[in-house]
Amino acid sequence: MFDKILIANRGEIALRVLRACKELGIPTVAVHSTADADAMHVRLADESVCIGPPPAKDSYLNVPALLAACEITGADAVHPGYGFLAENARFAEILAEHNVQFIGPRPEHIRLMGDKIAAKRAAAALGIPTVPGSDGGVSSDEEAERVAREIGFPVMLKAAAGGGGRGMKLVRAKDELPAALATARAEAKAAFADDTLYLEKYLERPRHIEVQILGDGKGRAIHLGERDCSLQRRHQKIWEESPSPALNAAARDEVCETVAKAMRAIKYLGAGTAEFLYDDGKFSFIEMNTRIQVEHPVTEMITDIDLVAEQIRVAADNDLALTQSDVHVHGHAIECRINAENPVSFRASPGKIVHYHPPGGLGVRIDSAVYHGYTIPPFYDSLVGKLIVHGKTREECLMRLNRALDEFVVDGIETTLPLFRALARETDIIDGDYHIHWLEEFLARGTMTP
Repeated sequence: MFDKILIANRGEIALRVLRACKELGIPTVAVHSTADADAMHVRLADESVCIGPPPAKDSYLNVPALLAACEITGADAVHPGYGFLAENARFAEILAEHNVQFIGPRPEHIRLMGDKIAAKRAAAALGIPTVPGSDGGVSSDEEAERVAREIGFPVMLKAAAGGGGRGMKLVRAKDELPAALATARAEAKAAFADDTLYLEKYLERPRHIEVQILGDGKGRAIHLGERDCSLQRRHQKIWEESPSPALNAAARDEVCETVAKAMRAIKYLGAGTAEFLYDDGKFSFIEMNTRIQVEHPVTEMITDIDLVAEQIRVAADNDLALTQSDVHVHGHAIECRINAENPVSFRASPGKIVHYHPPGGLGVRIDSAVYHGYTIPPFYDSLVGKLIVHGKTREECLMRLNRALDEFVVDGIETTLPLFRALARETDIIDGDYHIHWLEEFLARGTMTP
């Protein structure tokens, strides 16, 4: 096992990793910007190192500063959490060059899955179904038009190097294509320094289903079921649940085992998530995230498996101790991402929390790094925390969610708590009858009030 782990992140995920390390008996190092000097993970870590001023590029993305922190503290491993450098293959390589273990997949797998075109090709070669679309990047408007005609409008333009909605454009008709290509290329270039685009068939009302996997890099890999992440705003997930109310046992087993088999074939190391669109009984691979996901607690609640601890164990060259038969899904779990945003306009609302009262009780989990008197800085993601609830059934889970949302108090800033209180009482949500465009259609109706 590792002697000391440096946590190269901030906020709730840094605190989540710290807790796993403590339960494994591993000392921790927190790094922080000057804006995060009073952060909870800094207070609770065994050691802390300031790595720069507030802008992420000067602190949490500052590789020389992170290396120096490892050198100063004697950390022999780095856990990147999610975001920042979590899917940066070169960072993993640099750590290896300095005899520091990156807690995550091998650089070649990060690089492969970070290129959406290469990832799609690899998935198809491994027997994973993919969305109909271009075989690779489209080099010209003429090629894009040809592919669009072949697969049929509407189509979605996507950035090969990116995600999170940047460089994505929906094109419903031929005459919209030239302008959409120009805009998408410009966005992709600005966001990822790569304007390569590819085309996929646009599915009107699919579900977003993702499969959680763990591998030890030696040919052993298991899945831990699926999560339904279909409630999204601008391609950003806000509500995740498992099991998906849209899948039956046969569909669930088929897609999960297909992914696990593929990860065994490539000897995948660590935690990863294969993401699919599910429409008309068919799964279509869209991408793979080579890191721990924001929504990983949903899986932990229904399996009782600590995903972060397992990440650490396999990164330390331990065999995967779990077999597929060790994974037992029980009950239902839902996660709501509570952000410091106006619940109607989604305008960011950084500032000081003057009153904080998280909910509690059976089956309620809060993953958050905020506290009474904490000031949410304006420099980073607006996540206040994640509310995760578990019940024996989905009905019980929803009732518990309603109760927990009503108990949750965050004063001094605006949050999206009112949005979740409204969603949890919507008939479509209660029935599990929603899709990836449902939330934006709901918001467009203008029925939400702060």
